[in-house]
Amino acid sequence: MLISDAYAQGAGGGGSGLEAFLPLILIFVVFYFLLIRPQQKKMKNHKAMLAAIKRGDQIVTGGGVYGKVHKVQDDGVLVVDIAEGVRVKVAQETVSAVIDKTQPVGNAANQNQKSGGFLSGLFGGGARQTTEQPANTDQQPVTANDSEAESKPASNDAEGPAADEPKKKS
Repeated sequence: MLISDAYAQGAGGGGSGLEAFLPLILIFVVFYFLLIRPQQKKMKNHKAMLAAIKRGDQIVTGGGVYGKVHKVQDDGVLVVDIAEGVRVKVAQETVSAVIDKTQPVGNAANQNQKSGGFLSGLFGGGARQTTEQPANTDQQPVTANDSEAESKPASNDAEGPAADEPKKKS
């Protein structure tokens, strides 16, 4: 005969169950390091901040109310002065930030903060401490008058005003 016989293919390799779940496992690992772990660290730091609240601390509540802690009660309630002669009771869990008067102002406060999560560590984001030192310690600091003098080339008295002009080719 001219036509060959056609046979059915054998059953495909079913593969192991691990191969089927490998993409799901990889997705879970990525979510753990990018979402779950940084959120757990943030919650842990927030709980430590709440536990360290004491009388005299300046706080900001979740509603944006600034005040000074007058009394810390045992049942998780803070008595807060928000204005002269005005005291309110606030649940300790609603405090979003503690602001101390002794905390450094400006860049010094930002330099002491830890950097963000996993991604900011990978891509170089977050707070960085910069320590800039002069390249040569023998030089005097540059003042406003010195910087103007440095921008203009110094002319020698021996050469006269022609030193400032470009030389002509002969």
